[in-house]
Amino acid sequence: MKRFSLVLITLLLAGSAWAHGHSGQIDDSVPDAQRIRFCERVRDHALQAFYNRDKGRPMKLFDEDGSDGARITNHIIRRIYAEPQISSPKKAETFGRATCNEMMGVKAVSE
Repeated sequence: MKRFSLVLITLLLAGSAWAHGHSGQIDDSVPDAQRIRFCERVRDHALQAFYNRDKGRPMKLFDEDGSDGARITNHIIRRIYAEPQISSPKKAETFGRATCNEMMGVKAVSE
């Protein structure tokens, strides 16, 4: 009985630890669902820009076609290359998400 309880508690704790690693699925009925997904993709681009900067690679920008997507993403990439205060992957992700949310007018979403 003790072994069963121990296994059950371990499974519950492991499941809750895995749940904190990433944001969950966003329901399409949420009014800002597309914007939230877009800012998650921009966060990924910010992280890649950080890694490229750290490895001394040149800045890779998107062709601006008048859309908000390329403009916002390029703004974030330029700032990551320009600001040495962004010194860790976590800071790059946070900066990318916060800047995108600010520029898109999205309310803060808890993860």
